[in-house]
Amino acid sequence: MSQEDANLEARLAEQAAFEPPESFVEQANVTDPGIYDEFEENWPECWERAAALLSWEEEYDTVLEDGDAPFYEWFTGGELNASYNCLDRHVEEGRGDSVALEWEGELGETRTYTYDELLAEVEAVAATLRDLGVEEDDVVTLYMPMVPELPIAMLACARIGAPHSVVFAGFSADALATRMNSADSEYLVTCDGYYRRGDALDHISKANEGLAGVDHEVSDVVVVDRLGDDLEHDLADNQHDYDELVADHEGSTVEPVSRDAEDMLFLMYTSGTTGKPKGVKHTTGGYLAYSAWTSHAVLDIEADDTYWCSADIGWITGHSYIVYGPLALGTTSVMYEGTPDYPDKDRLWEIVEKNGVDIFYTAPTAIRAFMKWGEEYTQNHDLSSLRLLGTVGEPINPRAWKWYYKHIGNEECPIVDTWWQTETGGMMITTLPGINTMKPGSAGPPLPGIDARVVDAQGAEVDAGQAGYVTVNNPWPGMLRTLYDNDERFISEYWQEYSDEETDEWVYFPEDGAKIDDDGYITILGRVDDVINVSGHRLGTMEIESAVVGVEGIAEAAVVGGDHEVKGEAVYVYVIPEDGYEDRDAELEEEAMEAVLDSIGPIAKPEEIVFTHELPKTRSGKIMRRLLEDIASGNELGNTSTLRNPDVVDDIAAQVDTD
Repeated sequence: MSQEDANLEARLAEQAAFEPPESFVEQANVTDPGIYDEFEENWPECWERAAALLSWEEEYDTVLEDGDAPFYEWFTGGELNASYNCLDRHVEEGRGDSVALEWEGELGETRTYTYDELLAEVEAVAATLRDLGVEEDDVVTLYMPMVPELPIAMLACARIGAPHSVVFAGFSADALATRMNSADSEYLVTCDGYYRRGDALDHISKANEGLAGVDHEVSDVVVVDRLGDDLEHDLADNQHDYDELVADHEGSTVEPVSRDAEDMLFLMYTSGTTGKPKGVKHTTGGYLAYSAWTSHAVLDIEADDTYWCSADIGWITGHSYIVYGPLALGTTSVMYEGTPDYPDKDRLWEIVEKNGVDIFYTAPTAIRAFMKWGEEYTQNHDLSSLRLLGTVGEPINPRAWKWYYKHIGNEECPIVDTWWQTETGGMMITTLPGINTMKPGSAGPPLPGIDARVVDAQGAEVDAGQAGYVTVNNPWPGMLRTLYDNDERFISEYWQEYSDEETDEWVYFPEDGAKIDDDGYITILGRVDDVINVSGHRLGTMEIESAVVGVEGIAEAAVVGGDHEVKGEAVYVYVIPEDGYEDRDAELEEEAMEAVLDSIGPIAKPEEIVFTHELPKTRSGKIMRRLLEDIASGNELGNTSTLRNPDVVDDIAAQVDTD
């Protein structure tokens, strides 16, 4: 490192706040600090600004209907179509030749879709689905990797008024079956396979295994041929080749179905505090308006940008900020099929340079990996096209933030550190890049119109510098409407903790810990429920525990999250073997690992499985997971006096230390 670089590192290390460059502010979409006061004084009508980013077939009557809180309704009386807003209107405005999707395959292939071309294929797939019998409000499951056919199928479903339910391709066959059963979905779009690190992975066999676990008849399955000659497979009687169907419907015109603003656009299943995933329901008007507005205000997206969110569409980030938000604004959205380090660790920077990416939105997990690999992988690429950087999925520590700022943004790009959830539909707490000072490690203030607070266990706001819990004290357009077929769980999981039903004061509780500073900036501290955030992906501990205790020979299990240098948080499993099994049984450990992979998928693969003769429990029999988390993270152990078996904590810690 040169002396100049050393001086720069020292300065950045000491700096606690950063201002957006004047050159960025001059061109930003939102630059008036008065927007915070304007939204507060004019709430909820302030959200008309979001609705104005869309084209409405029928204008809405009321911005917010709150008479049946917390079952809020947004833009009531309005009618629109999400596919039309993402495609047709841009073509009608003369932008059909503009690039909508730029796809980069792992093996170096590329596919480019203009808005004209994307609309044509979406109409062909929409016609296909209709011919197969898909009707309005039928839930279509999409079990696909990062190939263009995934957003095409999403937009085709939206076009005909059929909600989609995307299942992350890395999830197991059991996870697919669980979600199709829950949604009562009779249609599946999937693919034969995809590539990881140059290897062809068989996906159709996993899909077929999942279909065998669906407890109702599946009418039709559409299969995308991604692998060609690299995988030979036979299609069942109710399975159809995607390319053949599209060819048969080429040139079809499918008029977008007019949908009520409160009609469901999609279901997204997410982990909760029980073993059963929750079907989060998002609607057409409020969700689309909110994802478009946050893309405009926070990500600063313009129609002539090339924008890249490196998330997977199998998660909410990909829905909101690869597909719906960016395409509603008419920009070019980049998709990448592969991993950041194949064929080499500069793959992402090669894509940025090649495509002239303006805005890059990624996860802290990836940034920590970039840091670990070293800055030399960025130095051989021209990243000067970048003007804004973003992070999503989990808190980012100040050191990683500053590395990102220096080595990717060259100290010229603002960074938006965004906090939000599957349930919120879009960003909630973050800086506006054309207005706010940036504080590394702190997400920022709540967005205009968002009444987010940090409170104690009784619901009173904490003092600056104190830790507490995030709450949101008013509704917002992108919010989930309910959990699919489970209104009671919707209320108990999100609203019961801090709401007062007698006074009709409803408070949303996202179950994240946080602290707030004197400037109103909120730093997210992580989950407070039984959910682990692995690389920005939420995994329920109960779901993992259920898989582990299903293994013959395992009597009891406790799953916790522990600190991880790259992932942020990793899965740690503590198991008690049944009598007759050894304390450390290699075969049993392998079976437990396989059970997690089979039940959930590689994303939930445990970092370590620890065998113990006991788990730390209170006198009432409750497992003290907090102590297991401390052991996994290498933290100093807290008070064990309330345990009925305090000695077991030291025994487990000693075992972990020797592994």
